[in-house]
Amino acid sequence: MSMLAKLSALFRGTAREAGQAVVDANALKILDQEIRDADTAQGKARDDLAGLVARRRMAENELKSFGDQIAKYESSVRAAMAQGKTDLAREVAGRIAELETEIGTRGPMIEGMKEAEARLRTAIATTDQKIETLRREIDIVKVNDSVQKAQTSVALQSQGAHSRIGSAADSLQRIKQRQAVQEERLRVGQELEDKRSGADLDAKLREAGILPGHASADDVLARLTAQEIKVVTPQIGTSVPASKDPA
Repeated sequence: MSMLAKLSALFRGTAREAGQAVVDANALKILDQEIRDADTAQGKARDDLAGLVARRRMAENELKSFGDQIAKYESSVRAAMAQGKTDLAREVAGRIAELETEIGTRGPMIEGMKEAEARLRTAIATTDQKIETLRREIDIVKVNDSVQKAQTSVALQSQGAHSRIGSAADSLQRIKQRQAVQEERLRVGQELEDKRSGADLDAKLREAGILPGHASADDVLARLTAQEIKVVTPQIGTSVPASKDPA
């Protein structure tokens, strides 16, 4: 195969795939249009059926008219023969023969029209049923398509939400780590400053009760107790008043 033939085959294959992709992407729209086309064709078939029924009824009316004319002319033939008017009777008999020929021709034609009507009615009814079945299936497909699109959208949004939540959680963890590092830096800096200024040593002395400014609960209780207890010591040359006996 020449290069040109290969390129031509590649172009046809690519065009076919592209065309099939377009058809698949617009399948529901195509089906809707095909249903509308089928409805249009059904409308044309019903019009044709109505026209056929009208022509058949007209032919039947004409056939009945021919029969009525034959009955009338037969009476006329008998009357003419009774009056001896043979030529007139023969002329009327010729007309009767023409009408009978018309009846013989149109009778089978009317029967054929009836058969065509029956076939057309059956075809229309069958096609109507197929169209209605296809329309229901299309409705189901449309509903399924809408549900699948909604599910796909929810799934994509859920994936995006999980991704955003995961990203936010990672950012929060990094912030916590930075804050922990900063707190540790501040604590170490304060410790170094306390050692430089001797504040840490003063704190240890106050806790031991060596430096003033530190009082414990026991110290407060001892002080308050000492203030409430007063010891009275008698002095020389003074008498202690005696308590009076109760009367």
